[in-house]
Amino acid sequence: MNNIDIIVILVFTALVFICGMSFSKSGKNMKSFFAAGGALPWWMSGLSLFMSFFSAGTFVVWGSIAYSSGWVAVSIQWTMCIAGVIIGFFIAPKWQKTKALTAAEFIADRLGVSTQKIYTYLFLFISIFTTGAFLYPVAKIVEVSTGIPISTSIIVLGILILIYTAVGGLWAVIVTDVLQFIVLTAAVLIVLPLSFDKIGGIDNFIAKAPEHFFDFTNSEYTGLFMVAFGLYNLFFIAGNWAYVQRYTSVATPKDAKKVGWLFGALYTISPLIWMVPPMIYKVLNPDLGNLADEGAYLLMCKEVLPVGMLGLMLGGMVFATSSSVNTTLNISAGVLANDIYKNMFPKTTNQGLVRVGRIATVSLGVLTIIIALLVPYFGGIVEVVMSLAALTGGAMFLPPLWALFSKHQTGKSVLSVTIISLVINAFFKFFAPDLIGITLGRAMEMVVGMGIPILLLTILEIYLIQSKSKTSQYDDYQKSFELKEDVSDEEEDDRSNKKGTRVIGVGVASTGVLIIILSFMAESAKWLVGGMGLAILLLGIFIIRKSK
Repeated sequence: MNNIDIIVILVFTALVFICGMSFSKSGKNMKSFFAAGGALPWWMSGLSLFMSFFSAGTFVVWGSIAYSSGWVAVSIQWTMCIAGVIIGFFIAPKWQKTKALTAAEFIADRLGVSTQKIYTYLFLFISIFTTGAFLYPVAKIVEVSTGIPISTSIIVLGILILIYTAVGGLWAVIVTDVLQFIVLTAAVLIVLPLSFDKIGGIDNFIAKAPEHFFDFTNSEYTGLFMVAFGLYNLFFIAGNWAYVQRYTSVATPKDAKKVGWLFGALYTISPLIWMVPPMIYKVLNPDLGNLADEGAYLLMCKEVLPVGMLGLMLGGMVFATSSSVNTTLNISAGVLANDIYKNMFPKTTNQGLVRVGRIATVSLGVLTIIIALLVPYFGGIVEVVMSLAALTGGAMFLPPLWALFSKHQTGKSVLSVTIISLVINAFFKFFAPDLIGITLGRAMEMVVGMGIPILLLTILEIYLIQSKSKTSQYDDYQKSFELKEDVSDEEEDDRSNKKGTRVIGVGVASTGVLIIILSFMAESAKWLVGGMGLAILLLGIFIIRKSK
């Protein structure tokens, strides 16, 4: 990496940071800080959902699997597309209709405050590990491309992310997510043709690829794993509190549907585009070591991108991957302020709660940095992400999701399913290999993790219906729901939306100008880079005009 790439990284970092910090005065109350006023444009919320979910593992986790196993990485990600479509039709509009600021607020209203408290503590505990698992790939990308030690990268990037998330709230998260989506889409559309050119064309790539490289499944990621992982994605994207925020932050149930559908549409196309470069790199360099395959994606970029574009790609990767961190930090801080602190100190003003939320963001950010530093000791990022998914995905997110549709489930029944499922999953993961000599493979680990809560909830639902149990908890929820007022300020929401759109437009146009400048420095692919820069500049100008 040369000096121009480093300058580009610094310029892009400054651009993202300025965009995020421009919302420092927007968080006047809880709804504006943690839900962007509750009237986000659906396309912004959908792109942010996509970036928050997609970036967590695309470059490092799925890139590693694409390098080692080939087309299987595409198959795994297509399960996310199916999940998005189902969520768009059935679940996202249901969340929007709850009028809750956070998923924790819905749990308190529907299942009781005591149930909410336990779920909140479980969620916060698990979210520290998930954000740590998200921060690690960012630092891995920096290490592979610059040689900066991974521990230094984790600390510096962690501090940078927590600052703009603490200051700008959800608007900072949304705007930087959309900007990163534009940048990375442009960058990968340059990487892909150059990668094929490097290998000598599509036919040559297919001819030289390892045997079974284009199989949809393999011995580790079986058809059974795909089904179980698809269910995990459905529960996780539909029920994870950070993603629920994307459905509740739009104005209408129809907009919430569009958020899910946009996510599904993007996950139909993006795996095809994103996974091919590390697959091509397998043909070019088949002998990467154990954890070295986590850097396969960026190594391919280093092979083909012209001067400066590698820096932009790296900057986009870093901040796109970090969007999962800032998303989870924002919702976790929201839960701490709105659902724990406010219950303990009900007389706290809105400004006071926002201040608590900012302090919580910083505190959780520090814990995230510590966990990210420990990821290599847990067996690498793929092991951490898959194990977290199997252990907590179904157990944590399906039971409250079930209560969104069921009259009969109560706080006790839902919480029992979560705790029993977590205990069983933890037993098979940590104790069964030594105590009873049973070690679950990746597929069975995922099947057990998803199957146990589904089975328990189904049995409970049938029992509660057959026994004609009282639905008093649900009836109370319905009464309080009818009394719930929407206190949003439409004029303020419109101003925020216009400002958000304008900031995105300026960020996109600035990126277009930067890419055009880089095209003049490029030794190869000048027209490809310049054309992409011009297209992004025009898109930025269009977005700015739409914001007036």
